[in-house]
Amino acid sequence: MALFGLFRRRPHERSGFALYTAAVEAARDPGLFGEDRVPDTLEGRFDLVALHAALLVRRLHRDPDPRGPALAQAVFDAMFADMDLNLREMGVGDMSIGKRVRRMWEAFHGRALAYEGALAAGDRPALEAALSRNIWPEGAPEGAVSGLAAHAMALDATLAGQAFGNFAEGRAEFGIPA
Repeated sequence: MALFGLFRRRPHERSGFALYTAAVEAARDPGLFGEDRVPDTLEGRFDLVALHAALLVRRLHRDPDPRGPALAQAVFDAMFADMDLNLREMGVGDMSIGKRVRRMWEAFHGRALAYEGALAAGDRPALEAALSRNIWPEGAPEGAVSGLAAHAMALDATLAGQAFGNFAEGRAEFGIPA
């Protein structure tokens, strides 16, 4: 019987992947990219996926349902399984995958903490500073930071208004136009 346990899915794995997929789809909205927005680069795409996933994880952690943290962990696990797979598909060698994924984890963790702190305090200038520092370290185009901060705050409110049962079933609505 113990051998069969190796093949069982974790309780929230399927929902975690579905939620992560929804976050990625929202992060790939073409309206978020452009000359006066987030650069359409590997780094810019990572930053938007990190932002959307962080908002989703924040929402799941704030829910009083005791499954919230486990579901948030499932989203996180799905994200980094996807990052590992993407690096392999890009041809990154097996010997450096672990180091690259660790750097991505550290980048995500730092961003998530900065965004969480700003959102929890309702501090839009702090959110703008964190977004600017992470996405446009060389300087942002006019209005890009405030536009993305407004987008993030609207998404945070949209996610907060959704029932936990939808998340547990792998459904999240990010339906905010960029």
